Amino acid sequence: MSEYLIDGPSADTAQATFLFAHGAGAGMDHAFMATLAEGLASHGIRVVRFDFPYMVKRREDGKKRPPDRQPKLLLDFQRHIEAFAADGKLVIGGKSMGGRMASLIVTEIAAESPDVSNCRDRVKGVACLGFPFHPPGKPENFRGDHLRDIAVPTLILQGERDTFGTRAEVEGWSYAETVRTAFLPDGDHSFKPRKASGHTEAGNLALAIAQLAAFIKECVDD
Repeated sequence: MSEYLIDGPSADTAQATFLFAHGAGAGMDHAFMATLAEGLASHGIRVVRFDFPYMVKRREDGKKRPPDRQPKLLLDFQRHIEAFAADGKLVIGGKSMGGRMASLIVTEIAAESPDVSNCRDRVKGVACLGFPFHPPGKPENFRGDHLRDIAVPTLILQGERDTFGTRAEVEGWSYAETVRTAFLPDGDHSFKPRKASGHTEAGNLALAIAQLAAFIKECVDD
């Protein structure tokens, strides 16, 4: 498999490039990733997906591995940012863990890791899809402190009943003025609602794509 999966128009004609990182348990070709990528491509956005190093190794030998440690994830993310930031229209983000890494790499926390620099000047915006604010059932292990002073425009798209941060929890925390939150009706961590809710997974994914596309275009138009 190629290092990247790219959907949408060429760099010359795309309205923006979205560098899209996967979550902890599934790689760049997961159905959720593919659906979002194809949807954004239909809005004139070039979407670039990649695998973190541990996922690359998993593909090579079929052995499941835990995610790499944060410094290695950030260093790899930086490499991909450097590869696609030349046109000045780059927005980064990801599903769950990937979104968290995207939000960290534009803060001073990234500079605390060896060989990783703050990528704030090369990134127009950050989008987090299902932000893992805390492990399920452990709200005391909060992972969103850096969102209180993040300087890059940031969108958090969250399922209303996401066990990594429900709507009630997310709305109760404080953030920098650059951060906006939006919620998918009755959605879980992958935005899937319960049948009894009257909402559908397809409907929530379409809503996520529309909101994400609007945010990305807004970031690069500023």
